[in-house]
Amino acid sequence: MQIKKSYRPNVAAVVLSSNYPSKCEFFVAQRSDIKGAWQFPQGGIDQGETPLCALFRELKEEIGTDEVEVIAEFPTWIRYDFPSSISKKFYPFDGQEQKYFLVRLKNDSNINIQTDIPEFDRYEFVGYDELFEKITHFKKQVYKQVIDYFRKEGYL
Repeated sequence: MQIKKSYRPNVAAVVLSSNYPSKCEFFVAQRSDIKGAWQFPQGGIDQGETPLCALFRELKEEIGTDEVEVIAEFPTWIRYDFPSSISKKFYPFDGQEQKYFLVRLKNDSNINIQTDIPEFDRYEFVGYDELFEKITHFKKQVYKQVIDYFRKEGYL
């Protein structure tokens, strides 16, 4: 008998610097609760909230700005399971089902990760090659799938 898994509805933002398209720099941040875990901004979708509304809310909550231009949306939802080392932290969910958006920071955007409830303690803008060196191990496959799609479609 197979146990049915539970996935948290979630949005994630591939945030490009305001230098895009002349320079492709990805925003990544280190989680304040899991040292060494670097990721894109992301967060849960509230009951009755659209993914796009959740995207703007989560960006404001996590990086202090929602001043972005949406460039593209990944066409499907992507699921991944939490590794056993952190799964208890996210109980009752076994993983997340995410909708990804590619966004560009507007020229006058000011990032501030010292929000009301800080989720990150450091952030950087990195190139494509550095991105996969930084990202936490269990998100690399999903991130590669998303970035490869945006590259194939000509956005990156």
